[in-house]
Amino acid sequence: MKSKSNGMISSDWNECLAPCGPFDPIAFAYPELDGELSGIFRMYTGNQISLSEAARRIGGLIPESLTEEQMDAYLDARFVTYRGVVDLIRWCTRNQIHFVINTTGMQGYFQRAVAKGLLPQGIVVAANPMISYPGQGTEMYEVREIEDKAKNTETIMRAHSISPNKAIIMGDSGGDGPHFEWGAEVGAHLVGSMTKPSLEKYCKGKGIEIGTRFGVTYSEGEKRDTAREMKVDFMGLVAVVERVMKENHKER
Repeated sequence: MKSKSNGMISSDWNECLAPCGPFDPIAFAYPELDGELSGIFRMYTGNQISLSEAARRIGGLIPESLTEEQMDAYLDARFVTYRGVVDLIRWCTRNQIHFVINTTGMQGYFQRAVAKGLLPQGIVVAANPMISYPGQGTEMYEVREIEDKAKNTETIMRAHSISPNKAIIMGDSGGDGPHFEWGAEVGAHLVGSMTKPSLEKYCKGKGIEIGTRFGVTYSEGEKRDTAREMKVDFMGLVAVVERVMKENHKER
């Protein structure tokens, strides 16, 4: 049965809604791999290697997949989002706006975060199945390649009869470029969150206009400033969401 929907946000997670990286739980369990994992992540977000190649390289580094206990230990010690992110998700839920976390992060991270009450029930998650746990109740899709983000967004939009002009796509780096490219083609509103030069470069090269830049926007060579990022309140996006939904309601 389809739930009523007034629109959708389909957003990346790492360094977009939260200051962490997708492979941080692995680095927490295997701290000796931190440098190599960070390097793989930067190569992926810089569009130098594919997501499947990144996963293959990581799989070759770790002796076995993380257990639920290892993931829980990471979440207990390190789980954090940017300010107001959970409040924004809850606001969207109250207003019948689907909130989709569409990310290269691990399914198991989100499964356990929801189970532990760190993230609200009712979110939709599209994430990498490299680490995943059975018997979890969150609505889940797979991101095995970078192109899967757009495919997942389209699938969810169709399932809930959401028109593209009532969809907001959010990302921070070049890894979100193909998702933005698809969004621009169908008429979604594009939001750069903590926008990195790699996303700006991708969009400029493809003639894609980023509709809203939110939070810190970085210039080429500028060092990431997590302390500055953590001061940004994501409830500030409510005005953007309301404007997009109101403008496109008039067009109906």
